[in-house]
Amino acid sequence: MLIRRLKFIGIVVTLLVVLLGGSYLFAPQWLLKANAMREAMNAGLEKHSVQAGDTQWVYYEGGQGPTIVLLHGFAANKDVWLKVAPMLTAHFRVVIPDLPGWGESSRNPGASYNIDNQAERLNDFVQTLHLQHSLLVGHSMGGAIAGVYAAAHPQDVAELALVDSFGLKFKENAFAKEAMAGHDPFVYDDRAGFERATALAFEQVPHIPGRFIDVFVQNNIKNRAFIEKTFNELREPAQTTSLQDRLDKLTMPTLGMWCHDDKIIDVSALDNLRNGLTHAPAISTSIINGCNHMPQMEKPKEFAQILTSFVLAH
Repeated sequence: MLIRRLKFIGIVVTLLVVLLGGSYLFAPQWLLKANAMREAMNAGLEKHSVQAGDTQWVYYEGGQGPTIVLLHGFAANKDVWLKVAPMLTAHFRVVIPDLPGWGESSRNPGASYNIDNQAERLNDFVQTLHLQHSLLVGHSMGGAIAGVYAAAHPQDVAELALVDSFGLKFKENAFAKEAMAGHDPFVYDDRAGFERATALAFEQVPHIPGRFIDVFVQNNIKNRAFIEKTFNELREPAQTTSLQDRLDKLTMPTLGMWCHDDKIIDVSALDNLRNGLTHAPAISTSIINGCNHMPQMEKPKEFAQILTSFVLAH
């Protein structure tokens, strides 16, 4: 009997190895989706969708307590928040959407997805899900969208957190020079290009198996026209300072959080943020060491601690 059971277990294990190996080789996108589902479940998040304005929004939601809304950056999606999400859903209700045009949310051909238009779409989402009086958190491009929205609708934002945010003036770096010259480092056609783009955003580049990189490359090629069109929209002067020009309209407690060695949005932007917040009743700033442009992924514990302390203080 023992031998039969061991043989059965051996067969099951072998089948699982063959199944996983085959999926990795021939359908790695399934494994990536399965892993995202696993991380979402671990964080107590469920996936939902809702029509708000011109967009079918897809979003995660979970946890109980004060509401936090997390907005991702350029060429990203809601999954960039999954590492930090378990530390937040333990104390807060967390809502994490794919911004219009990105991830699983819908995209309208020919429409503009610049900061101003995305802020208007965000208002549709907030009103539809009754997310008024939440802590609104925006990373990179999502920070500019969050800030522009908060400036237009200050009554609907309890607190604002801007993380390595786009839309501010900062000391020109190599990324800014290339971007203004029209070179988009976030488009790539092969594994080497993906690795260069990843190295631009991470202090310690995460190890990603080759077949998974192939999925990211295929998605990048598939969405190339949209990525390039939006990138060019964001290069316009009114967009690069879209948040800077509205800082005096922010009337809620505001947190600025930056990685010390950000190669995309230089940390000098934090000084311009602080100096421009002339009507915010409270201003908090935090600089995190050991990360580049993705603190929620590279330093999730520090990120969650800073955000939680900010909420408790206000």
